[in-house]
Amino acid sequence: MSQELNIGATVRLILLPAYLKTADPMPMLRPSSLLEVGAEGIITDRRPGNYWAVKFDRSSFLLEARYLAVVSS
Repeated sequence: MSQELNIGATVRLILLPAYLKTADPMPMLRPSSLLEVGAEGIITDRRPGNYWAVKFDRSSFLLEARYLAVVSS
């Protein structure tokens, strides 16, 4: 990844995790089939454990940086 992740950055999903964790106050696990590789979202928050809250069209999910790439403008 050539660019650093920051709140407000648009990112693309480059790899699907085994499952998705929602970014709700009480996170829940969801199947990874809710998103596709290439889906774009906006980083809304940084969470403990090196997780980023990313708002996609369907919902917000917590993802590690290894699953994300910054979209160049």
